Amino acid sequence: MIKRAREMLYRERQMRGGDGLCQTVDFLTKEEMQHCRLFGTITLEQGCSIGEHPHEGETEYYWIISGEGVVTESDGEKVVQKGDLVITGNGESHAIRNEKEEPLLFLALIILD
Repeated sequence: MIKRAREMLYRERQMRGGDGLCQTVDFLTKEEMQHCRLFGTITLEQGCSIGEHPHEGETEYYWIISGEGVVTESDGEKVVQKGDLVITGNGESHAIRNEKEEPLLFLALIILD
């Protein structure tokens, strides 16, 4: 199966009470996903964020494609950049924001436990 870019869902939306609008590309529809809840990319422009939210019964992965962001976890804030992988599950929570001029682009994948 090949899913063409024109078949994916492109949108701008506020996410989890964060600041500004996130640009998202959903690779698959809900009906096409069997073992995951989200699979796509998210772009945060400067000043934009995804608000803090927990992951229970699932694990979320952010793989940073470009830019630099600040991730908030239970043990504080950490800077992430190209190639870094953020893993959040087991009831933990996280948030991410972009403070830099360069857009922050990352792959987001939520796998159901």
